[in-house]
Amino acid sequence: MRLSEIEKKARALGIKDTWKYSKKDLIKKIQKTEGNFDCFATAINFCSQNDCLWRIDCLHR
Repeated sequence: MRLSEIEKKARALGIKDTWKYSKKDLIKKIQKTEGNFDCFATAINFCSQNDCLWRIDCLHR
């Protein structure tokens, strides 16, 4: 997902100053705001969160 799309999603969730965050940190902030594990970019070859919006980006980083 492109950074502009991620920032748009973050703003819709009420996250302010999205420009302050890296892509990785912004996704983790979104995950936490949604009540999910803030685990983006921590998986190594496996992720049990099959319904995660970020799964493809996370495993192919």
